[in-house]
Amino acid sequence: METLKYKARAKINLGIDVRKRLSNGYHEVKMVMQTVDIYDELEFKQSRTPDIILSVESHDELGSMPNNLIFKAAKLMKEYYSIKGGIEIHLRKSIPVAAGMAGGSTDAAATMLAINELFGLGQSREKLMELALRLGADIPYCIMGGTALAEGIGEKLTALPKPPKASLLVVKPPLMVATKWVYDTLDAGIIENHPDIDGMVEALKNSDLKGITSRMGNVLENVTERKYSIISDIKNIMAEKGALNALMSGSGPSVFGVYEDEQEAKAAAKYMKDTLKDRKIRAQIFVTEFYNE
Repeated sequence: METLKYKARAKINLGIDVRKRLSNGYHEVKMVMQTVDIYDELEFKQSRTPDIILSVESHDELGSMPNNLIFKAAKLMKEYYSIKGGIEIHLRKSIPVAAGMAGGSTDAAATMLAINELFGLGQSREKLMELALRLGADIPYCIMGGTALAEGIGEKLTALPKPPKASLLVVKPPLMVATKWVYDTLDAGIIENHPDIDGMVEALKNSDLKGITSRMGNVLENVTERKYSIISDIKNIMAEKGALNALMSGSGPSVFGVYEDEQEAKAAAKYMKDTLKDRKIRAQIFVTEFYNE
């Protein structure tokens, strides 16, 4: 029986602006999204039963299966395309959970792409992106991948040129942050400093790394960073250790720093690990890079 293997890559937000809360409870956003080379590994194969069978290696934080986005994505595909056969899915998790890096969304995106291939549905990425919006605003982007401007509630996507090569230090402190809580707490009407998203788009078009990093900003820090001072501490350490800039990704608590030199990023990662260990903080730490297919 054929087995398909997918790498579901995480994302960071180079910039997040929130303009207002909409009447449907969502928020109007303007963001620059970027795939990075941190990934979960998923395996898919058709099942001899009509069921969706999901197994996860060594992870107790993913919740019950019916609430897992992988399960929801598989169920949606089976129902929407009237798939009679079942599917077995195995997940090896590496992307931090509840981290602001779209770990659940990218797994759901991989699930939709895999089922499309496994059952020969022949659907375009654009069609799958449209369907994916039923499950969450980040999933269409995760199907698309790369560098993109996201507007509306995150569903209006425009592909952007990839950023120049750089190294990234990503640190996820031992916190679980709920995206819904962050957005519910955010008062978009009192935000004073909005990131220059248009300027960042131009810097990307000009392949100007320092132009990109100088415009990094995330208005959601107004909620998460104020509650959890460790986020500020991590950003400050990154800046001290040579990052062009450091920012919280998504609703947090993950923080990433952008470095021109890989060795500098690795040295900063070692210093970060030692510093947090001295404070008895067990963080997940990665040195990675931007990923564009």
